[in-house]
Amino acid sequence: MEVRWLDDFIALARTRHFSRAADERNVTQPTLSRRIKLLEEEMGTTLIDRNSLPLSLTPAGEVFLAGAEQMSRIARETKVRCNEIREQESNRLIFATSQTLYLTLYRALLLPFSERHNLPVDLNLKSTSWVGPDFVNALAQGECDLVLCYWHPAMKVARDLDDERFENLVIAEELLVPVTALNSDGMPLFKLPGQKTKPLPYIGYYESSMLRAVLEHFLQQQPEPPQLVTMNENVHSVSVKAMIKEGFGFGWLPQRLVKDNLDYGNLQLAGDAQWHVPLQIRIYRNRQNIQPNLRQLWSLLETAIQHQSLSV
Repeated sequence: MEVRWLDDFIALARTRHFSRAADERNVTQPTLSRRIKLLEEEMGTTLIDRNSLPLSLTPAGEVFLAGAEQMSRIARETKVRCNEIREQESNRLIFATSQTLYLTLYRALLLPFSERHNLPVDLNLKSTSWVGPDFVNALAQGECDLVLCYWHPAMKVARDLDDERFENLVIAEELLVPVTALNSDGMPLFKLPGQKTKPLPYIGYYESSMLRAVLEHFLQQQPEPPQLVTMNENVHSVSVKAMIKEGFGFGWLPQRLVKDNLDYGNLQLAGDAQWHVPLQIRIYRNRQNIQPNLRQLWSLLETAIQHQSLSV
């Protein structure tokens, strides 16, 4: 049984005439007659008394009419609601970002910013485990509307994103800072630059990590490179932080990620400002994405950045 058959029956019950009901339903009279017959077969009884002029409903037809009107109304209301949901979902912006930036900037800044301007956004949680090329591909293929990521000229992903397909806004400045756990006396376990006879245990990043190239580039530029022995490597800063907190070594972490730890004395800097690595935090979009909410959010972000009102 199809919903349109119910509307056919309702029209026929109202007009009491096959030809007028067919015109109202914008179908031919034979089509309408066939559908009414199918309804009667489905219900197993006669619904229309075809021997009366004008047509009349049988007792079963009267009962069926009440049910048909209710079912038709429910179907219309449900369709309207489903369309509203579909429209809402189509207007939602999909963010992709790393695990660290999700914890330090997306939830604290961009999500509240979008909510304040009534521009709904969703985070693709899978993106918190992505590596560089995943972000580029997702943005290029329309799997997300916005990418929030670190930027440094040494990053391959930075070069891939800085092409004519995409545009970006600089959301904030960041530092990679060397941090270490403390010993029982409250002193840093490890201190840069280390010694050749006693290299510092280093918790680093896998080659697939976006920060690996940044640190390699930075260390190669040092006139006196630190003395390090790699103890462990991870993709994400959160995992590096966990190893550092356990005292397995020192490593570089985004300053925002360890701000509370440094403030409360759970971790300490393992080196002074000469060992700090500057980064940018950028947001990217595909120029060919013409989603209205995306254009509106992008314009609002541009204005906020221009007026230095984006609190980070």
